[in-house]
Amino acid sequence: MFPAPLDSIDPGNQMKEELIELAGVVVDKQPNAFFKVQIHDTEHFVLATISGRMRRNRIRILMGDRVDVELSPYDLSKGRITYRHK
Repeated sequence: MFPAPLDSIDPGNQMKEELIELAGVVVDKQPNAFFKVQIHDTEHFVLATISGRMRRNRIRILMGDRVDVELSPYDLSKGRITYRHK
């Protein structure tokens, strides 16, 4: 008869989307902090941006760097660079 109280609805209980983590090499630098990354062992290219933590710590990314990229399962052409290998 009465609606459920707002504190009983838990938005954190919903399942978060699973990200696809891949390794790649930065091939080209694009404007506005975007990079073209080639995924290892494939011909697939991803347009990737820098993650917030890397941006906050001012980590520089150059062409030829090996990086880890997170992709959304909904759009495999765009991603986020999460780690730069030394």
